Amino acid sequence: MHINLSAEMEQYLQSKVGTGFYSNPSEVVRDAIRRMREEDEKLAALRAAVQVGDEQIERGEGIPYTPERLETITAKAFANSRQGKKVNPDVTS
Repeated sequence: MHINLSAEMEQYLQSKVGTGFYSNPSEVVRDAIRRMREEDEKLAALRAAVQVGDEQIERGEGIPYTPERLETITAKAFANSRQGKKVNPDVTS
């Protein structure tokens, strides 16, 4: 496969190789593609979660968002953080 890059991109690839972290430009490109895939997967998961949430709201299963609810969520997050617990993004109470 042959890929055409601008001089600026080629220079960037070489600078990455120059750090010693990568041994050649192909490694830089492979790493970039791997990261792009990961971002695509994260975005797909986020879109799926939003879709689930939208469907729950349409069924009337939503929980009203109020300043008090935000305070409760924030307090719980800080308490969990102090205890070294991982944040659960799906927690609703």
